[in-house]
Amino acid sequence: MDEQEFVALLQSLLQPDTAKVKAATSALNKNYYNSPASLTALLHILTTHGDAQLRQLAAIEARKLVSKHWANVPEGQKAQIREQLLKSTIDEEQQLARHSKARVVAAIAKVDLEDGQWADLPGTLQQAATSQAARHREVGVYIIFTLLEASPDMFQENMSQMLTLFTQTIDDPESVEVRVNTMLALAELALVLDTEEDPKALKAFQNTIPKMVKVLSNAVENNDEEHSMQAFDVFNRLLSYESAFLNAHFGDLLQFFMQISANTEADEDVRSQALAFLMQSVRYRKLKVQSLKLGEQMTKMCLQIATELGDLDADDDDISPARSALGLLDILSESLPPSQVAVPLLKAIGPFVQNSDPDYRRAGILALGMCVEGAPDFIATQLKEILPLVLHLLEDPSVSVRAAALNGVARLADDLAEDMGREHAKLLPALVKNFDLAVRGARGASADSKEYTENINIIKGSCVAVDSLIEGLDAEDAARYVSELVPRFASLFEHDDYKVRMAAVSAVGSIASAAESAFQPFFDKTMSSLGPYINIKENDEELELRSMVVDSLAKIAGAVGPEAFQRFVRPLMQSSEEALHLDHSRLKETSFILWSTLARVYEENFDSFLPGVMKALVESLEQEEIDSEVQLGAEASDLIGKEVTIAGKKIKVAGANGVDEDDDDDAAIETLMAGLDEDDDDWDDLGAVTAVAMEKEIAVEVVGDVLTHTKGKFLPYMEKTIAITLPLLDHTFEGVRKSAVSTLWRAYACLFGLEEDRGMQKWQPGLPVKIQPSEDLKKVGDLIMKGTLALLEEEMDRATVTEVNRNVAATLKLCGPAILSDHNATSAAKPIEQLTAAVVLMLQKQHPCQKDEDDFDGEIVDDETAEYDWLVIETALEVIAGLSAALGEQAGELWKIFESPIMKFTSSQERFERSSSVGTTADSIEAMKGACTPFTKRLITMLLKRLRDEDPETKSNAAFGTGLLCLNSQDKDQILSNYNTILGLLEPMLDTSNTSDDESAARLVDNAAGCISRMIKAYPQSVPLGQVLPRLVELLPLKQDFRENEPVYDLIISLYQAQEPTIQQLTPQIKLVLEKVLSGSEDQLSPELKEKVQQLAQFLASK
Repeated sequence: MDEQEFVALLQSLLQPDTAKVKAATSALNKNYYNSPASLTALLHILTTHGDAQLRQLAAIEARKLVSKHWANVPEGQKAQIREQLLKSTIDEEQQLARHSKARVVAAIAKVDLEDGQWADLPGTLQQAATSQAARHREVGVYIIFTLLEASPDMFQENMSQMLTLFTQTIDDPESVEVRVNTMLALAELALVLDTEEDPKALKAFQNTIPKMVKVLSNAVENNDEEHSMQAFDVFNRLLSYESAFLNAHFGDLLQFFMQISANTEADEDVRSQALAFLMQSVRYRKLKVQSLKLGEQMTKMCLQIATELGDLDADDDDISPARSALGLLDILSESLPPSQVAVPLLKAIGPFVQNSDPDYRRAGILALGMCVEGAPDFIATQLKEILPLVLHLLEDPSVSVRAAALNGVARLADDLAEDMGREHAKLLPALVKNFDLAVRGARGASADSKEYTENINIIKGSCVAVDSLIEGLDAEDAARYVSELVPRFASLFEHDDYKVRMAAVSAVGSIASAAESAFQPFFDKTMSSLGPYINIKENDEELELRSMVVDSLAKIAGAVGPEAFQRFVRPLMQSSEEALHLDHSRLKETSFILWSTLARVYEENFDSFLPGVMKALVESLEQEEIDSEVQLGAEASDLIGKEVTIAGKKIKVAGANGVDEDDDDDAAIETLMAGLDEDDDDWDDLGAVTAVAMEKEIAVEVVGDVLTHTKGKFLPYMEKTIAITLPLLDHTFEGVRKSAVSTLWRAYACLFGLEEDRGMQKWQPGLPVKIQPSEDLKKVGDLIMKGTLALLEEEMDRATVTEVNRNVAATLKLCGPAILSDHNATSAAKPIEQLTAAVVLMLQKQHPCQKDEDDFDGEIVDDETAEYDWLVIETALEVIAGLSAALGEQAGELWKIFESPIMKFTSSQERFERSSSVGTTADSIEAMKGACTPFTKRLITMLLKRLRDEDPETKSNAAFGTGLLCLNSQDKDQILSNYNTILGLLEPMLDTSNTSDDESAARLVDNAAGCISRMIKAYPQSVPLGQVLPRLVELLPLKQDFRENEPVYDLIISLYQAQEPTIQQLTPQIKLVLEKVLSGSEDQLSPELKEKVQQLAQFLASK
């Protein structure tokens, strides 16, 4: 071995010359690193060379070769090498070199200790860790840390001894290095501490938590950024472990991190890290946070911190305490009940929005916007109070406040589309006014002035607000604004700022989508303006704009229809084909979504594009995802305390999953080889992994859209689709799993529908299955059901569980009980049993997705549920309704299981819980028919209470259920004894003087009419027809819930057949009603009912 050349090659690695570095690396790998002698040479250099940088580099390279060559180093040399290495490491003055050497010690020790060698090392390190010399203590503890990191179970047998040592070293009187290294070591030790089997060790570990807090607190006070970040990392890691480690001090920890977060004297990066810890705490320990009732305190803290937003540009993505606080508010509203977040926030923002300081007014409306998505139902109930506040802020003299108010409108409209849409007459003029003022202001300002930037932000904000709001309007209302809005936004299609162009293009697409045929007059000019953009590709900005244009053109296609859009389809499809190869993930995903929309518009006529579309989608879904990249995706936050540049923004990171063993080496290489940023490479890899997973999520969803709309034309691709989608139920990214669930069930529904089209009879409720699908469809159903149930058993992601519930419920209602049949005789449990068990867990809030990450079992002091969490239960109730529909009268057996938990929700304090559970009860009564009889007493008691409910929707559902119970139950005594009470409760609902346009009020009237009709049909002699029928006819035609037309007109027809006197006297009024309902929208009457009503109309016309 040429030692001189070897050293020279290593020195070449230190040169800021990429070509030399690559050449030296190649030579080392080819000529030296395949020999054990290279390891001994590196060990010699790292212990003896005078150049600290070369010692450090030699240590980095040596650690990589230990596992490969150490076993082949002559035994006679090993003892001396160990001794020299340990002494050199302890004596090393340069910190990075010392840390790199320590990792070599750990690498060798990992091999040796497993082979029963170097047995005295642990004792030697403990001596060093308690030495009188601070540097020896630093090195001793650091090497122990690296040993634990490399092989955590190395000290498992000495757990008590190690905890005793760390309890001492974490209080080191001289060295912050010793204290922080102890924290790092404790985080590694926690990995192998059995909290259940070793309570004594757990207690000792818990006792170190206050000491860790002291270490972090001192680092923050001393502006010690490096050690602060390392300490934050330890707390983040412990948060990701079993809750037992932090539970004893969890409330105090949250208070401590809130103090740091709110401390305006502290460094901004430190405050942002404290807020990040709070975010993770709320996200992964939400039940514990809820039980501590800290939501209100955190909410008010976030509101105050949001006043510090300052002059940050709206497009600035740099992390700051104010931005982090708004992010925490978002997570709080999503994770905790409204009583702990939305309610106190609405109380608190009053003084903020009236404050003379615009920073406070802006903070108030921004904070409100962040809470909408997590608590839309509650915010909707407060909209009457919120809207005047928003309108007032849209007139604010401060531009920053108006921009925030526009953001608030957009967020409210995104999650409360219909509620906000009803207020269009007040909101849209205010948005247009802001837009017009900003356009004029921007024209008169210099492009590099603050005034210009502020006006541009208002222009973009106005476009975004209109974009969100317009989609909540029905076509008739949206049509009123087309001529006012489209020319304004179209004037920005060639604006200098590409983000302004994007906002305007998106808004026009949404206006078209909402206004439908009313957009037609602007169609040709819009297409002419936007057409050239579908081929631009010079830079990232153009590709971003192109993707937005394609997205809007897809919406326009849906608005104007297939015939008008036909001439633009082929150019768009050619553009989308090219877009797949331009290395731009958003544009690629937009192309996929375009195909989805065009498939919806052209349905089976889209078939000519299917070969190319499916080829691209399958290629996307078959992309490989490398394990190491996925692992990096999970551990990307391990770049501790470093500034990394992502999308041109520098941010500082504290890890959540611990220090990767290469972190110090990365830092070393960054120091040694200027200009080569290893961390940026890591973040680029992370982006690639995320982009592939996100792309697959979109691709598999689009496959579902395409197969649904092209129906039989998709059959050649169906087998491949199912084969490629089934494994995605087990994908690491929850977005992919969620989309896969939807696509698989849509495939089943498509195949089922095609079999019905080919002559299979309509399914009938009950098991065993009466109308058998084909053998092939049975196999498909078995595969999808098996995969779905396996996913459902362990799925932690709430959105994915919600998607499973929705799809299974919809399939049961559409396709009946076939998927419940146990075609596979080898299965341990029948599908219906597995599904029922999963639903019961959800109703009891015990499903894996409803628990904290580590299954926190502490007693929650209240039964409140975050609205986002409620979606799991609400969709589980939909599954129950689906099961009832599929099983018919057999559903009575399942009702015995479901009744108790459902009844609990019917008396909830939350209106949406009462409404959903009462609605599910009504659906079950409808399906069970006479099988509801044994439950009559409990059901009628509940329904009578809910007929008195203050919430119109709950009351509507109760009326629906009450009528069905009267019709279906055979417990005549129980039903008739309550008839007068029911009629008395229904009477106020039949008040025709209420001219409210509110949908819930209209639906209440319709359900009351349906209830009365069923009651008369069941027991006509028990209803005073002379009083009730005139009131009933006054309510017709029904305006909202057209499902109730069935019992209403069925009753009227039967009364005429019986020649009932009162109905005959009402013939003139009924003729008018029939004329209106027969000339109304198609969805008012089913084909069968429409035929009966037409016959009645003809009969009455002949008289």
